[in-house]
Amino acid sequence: MRHHPLFGVALAGIGTLVLTPDSLLMRLSEMDGFQMTAWRGLLMGTVMVGLWALLSRDRAGELRHLFTRAGGVIVVCQFFNSLLFCLGIALAPVAVVLFGLATVPVCAALLAWVLLGEATRVATWVTIVAVMSGIGIAVLGGEGEGVELNLAALAGAGFGLGVAFVLALNFVVIRSAPQLPIMLVIGVGAFCAGSFGLAVTGVERMAEGHVWAMATTGMIVLPVSFFMLSLASRYTHASNVSLLMLLETVLGPLWVWLGVGEAPTPMMVLGGVIVVGSLALYILWTGRRRRGSASAR
Repeated sequence: MRHHPLFGVALAGIGTLVLTPDSLLMRLSEMDGFQMTAWRGLLMGTVMVGLWALLSRDRAGELRHLFTRAGGVIVVCQFFNSLLFCLGIALAPVAVVLFGLATVPVCAALLAWVLLGEATRVATWVTIVAVMSGIGIAVLGGEGEGVELNLAALAGAGFGLGVAFVLALNFVVIRSAPQLPIMLVIGVGAFCAGSFGLAVTGVERMAEGHVWAMATTGMIVLPVSFFMLSLASRYTHASNVSLLMLLETVLGPLWVWLGVGEAPTPMMVLGGVIVVGSLALYILWTGRRRRGSASAR
């Protein structure tokens, strides 16, 4: 069946829009980082593995991939993705965490250079400098007069960059091992993170806070957005998906601001503009270059 050229773009756009309230729901839950890790990981892992079991046509064959090196790496990546993002949102301003997370395309380019031997162009290094400058401005953006080090923002940037790194590694490994059952390996990784969060939190504390918010993001927001973004990558260029995912960096802090009144400081806004603008230009340039190379063949 043939689809409209914009079908993949529409899927990526809808998937990203579904994802944007995630940070707000985490704030509304009023839970700590490990408690959120437990709820999100256990619920998302259950849904993803359940969908895999329902849709898979070769469960035994696909299950073997879980114990390969590539499968193990994806499980570990998803474990740290879930853990670091929850800790970052719990400890730091949402905006700065999402600025760090937005660097996934650049991290992926660097990892492809290190692990796959793909050339890293000057544009990538220029973008890295611009993005790190923007994050630095956001981290130095306190509420008081002048420029001061915002330790919470520094922690958030570190967690966001950590999530970006493991997500980028996740994408590079999946690219190099297309036979991996994505729903299974990511679901298992999420479930492992949830189990770790549960062990740290303790069963008796799991009901503290607003469970409905975690249930919404763990059972609906994350599985639906992940499915649509993954499906979109089959119908449009990865650069288009990455560009549309920058909507989360813009809209995520906006929902948090409107929902709980957590407004980013002016310097965070300035740093965010630099980060998002630099990444948007980089993704557009990369996508145009790849299409040009394909048409020249």
